[in-house]
Amino acid sequence: MKVVQFARYGVPHEVCACVEMEDPGAPAADEVVIAIEAAPINPADLLIIEGRYPGPAELPAPLGIEGVGRVVAAGSGVTELAAGDRVMSLARANWAERITIKAAQAIKLPADLDVLQAAMMKANPATALLMLRDYVDLEAGDWIIQNAANSAVGQHVIRLAKARGIHTVNVVRRDSLVEPLKGIGADLVVVDGDDLAARVRDRSGGAKLAIDAIGGEATLRLADCLADGGTVVNYGFLSGQPCMITPHQAIVHGVTLKGFWLAGLFRTAAPERIRAIYAEVARHLADGTLAAPVEATYDIADIKDALAHAEREGRDGKILITPNGPVG
Repeated sequence: MKVVQFARYGVPHEVCACVEMEDPGAPAADEVVIAIEAAPINPADLLIIEGRYPGPAELPAPLGIEGVGRVVAAGSGVTELAAGDRVMSLARANWAERITIKAAQAIKLPADLDVLQAAMMKANPATALLMLRDYVDLEAGDWIIQNAANSAVGQHVIRLAKARGIHTVNVVRRDSLVEPLKGIGADLVVVDGDDLAARVRDRSGGAKLAIDAIGGEATLRLADCLADGGTVVNYGFLSGQPCMITPHQAIVHGVTLKGFWLAGLFRTAAPERIRAIYAEVARHLADGTLAAPVEATYDIADIKDALAHAEREGRDGKILITPNGPVG
């Protein structure tokens, strides 16, 4: 079977390869074998390959933090899953034709979910959902602000906030993104800059929550847009710089900085909570509240081309691989 691996850190499309490995054998009593239908290429995958994000202990190693597929075999002790069930994998090695994982790492999905959307539901929709829900008590009419608003997480934040009647200020890097984001429900879209707070405070009156994907001085600019007592939640470090909050912001205005990492939640949350999170995400996908644009899909054998595409700036959607052929 085909599996994507990397043997050294570096530029993703240069260091990754599609290799042949033995097919997995029969699953153990508590395992399932899954034929992966689709798996996206996420920024976190690229950062892992570059050595800038927590990754495998040893190389060579498989890749792919997300994936969806069909159960093709279930161990004798598995009672909640059966061959043919579509599942989301919680494992981190999904760029493969088949994987074997513990049954507890497989989340059963509704059969009618769109395959490509389901493949992208583990990381970004759940991140957006939890950052909006778990840090600040938000009500309809409240304002939040986020940067990297055109990212997959950013677009999910816009859609989820709109469904709850929460207003969004969305910070981007170029004017061409303004109208597309307004088209999915963004209230205010502004290009980042040193005068960010002056441009958004009159409209928002001070946001309760800031969602930061960048770090560095971008965190500082978001914090300036908050109401007193506001919270910045950082979930990414696209700048490669430490998050900046001034003593004046923290002491005088009571601004707090917190971090969110979905993988950290998986380490501590009860299985029931994890399943409840994804049941909620699946409902939002089914009713159309959540949707993510797809720019292209690639065969697993073309992983180098897929990664090169995913590395480009200015894309309009996610890049996915379909290890077992095109999906409908």
